[in-house]
Amino acid sequence: MTNAAPAINATNLGCSITCKDLDASIRFYRDGIGFAVLNTYENEGKVVAAVIGAGECRIVLNQDDGKLGWDRIKGQGFYLQINVATPADVDAAAARIAAAGGKLLSEPADRPWGVRMFPFNDLDGFKLGVSTPLAG
Repeated sequence: MTNAAPAINATNLGCSITCKDLDASIRFYRDGIGFAVLNTYENEGKVVAAVIGAGECRIVLNQDDGKLGWDRIKGQGFYLQINVATPADVDAAAARIAAAGGKLLSEPADRPWGVRMFPFNDLDGFKLGVSTPLAG
């Protein structure tokens, strides 16, 4: 494998996810995880998308139209990682996420590869994680 120069000058990687109930998802990411609502987009007077952010992390939440079915598996084989500053931030995030209706897939734990982390599903079933490096 060679380390060729990149073909594009990318500055960050964002993601966009669809939500069954956009208002509930905005509340979950804002109140449950701690993201700020940076912008909303309307169509015919109804909010259809929101950009949320925390630090350099940005996620676009979009209202799902249901055309692909409401019960389909979301984000199979895809995992979004939210990095935080300290192990205490990981534990606090887990408590907020659980209280806001997120499903913790495991409790926060120190992992052998040197991070404290936990995975969870958001209200629509997308898998995310919160982690921080452990002091070594």
